[in-house]
Amino acid sequence: MTRAGIVAVVGKPNAGKSTLLNRIIGQKLSITSPKPQSTRDRILGIHTTEHAQLIMADTPGLLAPQYALQRAMRGAALSALAEADVIAYLVEATEMDPPTLEEAAELESRPRAPVITVCNKIDALSPRALKRRKAARPSDVFISARTGEGIPALIEQLSALLPESPFLYPADEIGAQSMRFFASELVRETTLEQLQDEVPYSVACEIEEFREEQQPVYIRAVIYVERDSQKGILIGDKGARVRDIGRSARIKIERLVGSPVYLDLWVKVLPNWRRNEGSLKRFGYTLPEDHTP
Repeated sequence: MTRAGIVAVVGKPNAGKSTLLNRIIGQKLSITSPKPQSTRDRILGIHTTEHAQLIMADTPGLLAPQYALQRAMRGAALSALAEADVIAYLVEATEMDPPTLEEAAELESRPRAPVITVCNKIDALSPRALKRRKAARPSDVFISARTGEGIPALIEQLSALLPESPFLYPADEIGAQSMRFFASELVRETTLEQLQDEVPYSVACEIEEFREEQQPVYIRAVIYVERDSQKGILIGDKGARVRDIGRSARIKIERLVGSPVYLDLWVKVLPNWRRNEGSLKRFGYTLPEDHTP
């Protein structure tokens, strides 16, 4: 008997959802950043054991949307909740009284899928504080996505709740999205790492060409921002910053594809793209049907 299904990883921004997905998959698929709202869409990673296959869905942080991109992000998180077979609701172990999933997601009723509340970042607690937290919340699972502590027990509990099913993907696959998608995300992650707080939320990345058949693999990527002043920041003095971004992103992409990469990186302005429905669709985001203009 095997089990398989979707595990939606949900929680507030910066709860550690992407770090958890990467830890369980054993490879970096979802970008991580100390800046909140770095995950903008569902990232699907696949973890297969002898008897279970977990399709891990990393989701954008639960937040009250202020503009179109954030509405698309919230829509992606709510869609993952609706489609999940099991829900891993991440809260921070340092938070004394975290909201319920229904409160955090502003749900009218409890999701149909079983929910495991996962207290992450236990490495930030002293042994005494952790003991108190476990005593106060005995039904929660306590982990550190950063160090890996508690992850095997979490995988075991999630697997036991999945429906009986044949595997949905080949056992050796680890990601459900294309290499183009992951390359785009790695360029965006690298950009977030090297920019100050005023720019990252205006950054999008699009892969215009991806030639896997040649060596080195040729990738033409464009980083989009909303204003000319942001473009100047990204390019830097005589192009120094965009070269640094390209160099670091290329190394990450090479690890992912397993071969040398030539990354041809450009910076362009697309005014107000985060609030423009057409631009969001161009970058692959889906707005909920009930959104307001």
